Amino acid sequence: MKIKIFLIIVIIISGLAGVKLVFFPSPSTINNAAQQARGAANLVSVYVIKPQKLENSIYASGTIIANEEVELKPEMAGKIIALPLKEGVAVTKGELLVKINDADLQAQLKKIQSQYELATTQLKRQQELLKINGISQADFDIAQNATNSIKADVDVILAQIAKTEIRAPFNGFVGLKNVSEGSFVTAGLTIATVLELDPVKINFSISERYAHFIQKGIKVIFSIEGIKENTEGEVYAVEPKIDMNTRTIQVRAICPNKKGAIFPGAFAKIQVLLKDNSDAIMIPTESVIPELRGKKVYVVKNGKAQSVMIETGVRTSIAVQVLSGLSIGDTLITSGIMQLKPDALVKISQLK
Repeated sequence: MKIKIFLIIVIIISGLAGVKLVFFPSPSTINNAAQQARGAANLVSVYVIKPQKLENSIYASGTIIANEEVELKPEMAGKIIALPLKEGVAVTKGELLVKINDADLQAQLKKIQSQYELATTQLKRQQELLKINGISQADFDIAQNATNSIKADVDVILAQIAKTEIRAPFNGFVGLKNVSEGSFVTAGLTIATVLELDPVKINFSISERYAHFIQKGIKVIFSIEGIKENTEGEVYAVEPKIDMNTRTIQVRAICPNKKGAIFPGAFAKIQVLLKDNSDAIMIPTESVIPELRGKKVYVVKNGKAQSVMIETGVRTSIAVQVLSGLSIGDTLITSGIMQLKPDALVKISQLK
């Protein structure tokens, strides 16, 4: 019974409040309604655009790679008869690292070299006879061709013998080996790797919107786990196309590694230092309205709001760079933009 009485009282009070709003509106309500009827101006905050100095930086993540890296693989199958390489030590270019059994090839080489020496001696005799017309030119040409053919056979055997040796392709360090002396290896089996660690390279990618900023020689600063201080390098190569799947462009930087403290495969946090812009147009991020066709902002012109399509560049935590669409001195609307429409009347309540 008490609950019913309480509900009846609440209904009566709500009804009286509604009657008051309809038949006895407050002065403020009347004024707001009158302003809306007259098309009152929207109260907005604005920002007058002025040039600012922009320290351009792009942040990315990347991977450290060796300056040069090669997997040592034999070109032919055979038994390893010598394995001079030592794991984890420095090697010089041309140093013998692996030797595969070539006894059969050496025997063939001796046989063909003997034939070549005999053919060379006979050719000299034929040449002397040719001078005194002891033989015809045709007979001399046949002997010379036979000698050249044997010489070609010698070169073939030497090339095959060269395939039984694996030498360091450059100065670097040998990684861990996968075979031992006496092992039988097949062509293409990875025996070990050789890496050049000074300098090292840094691979990373950036969004396509920054592609025109990246040039050869731009400085980069990166940090990796285990090294407290940041390390500096520079961009030395840029992929000349944008990846259609990720819409990014691949960049490669290079950095000295005299102490050998930076290891390939490490994860790097990268800051790309672009050229500073002393006349950049920076606007508050909250003033930008995203659309399907791009981005737009509202500016004040002759007391009315006008929408302008813009192209943005570098973004910071509180501002975004405008590359096109706005000019120095434009009055940008920064608050109340969601209620605005083109040509809507505006009244400036705050100037920044």
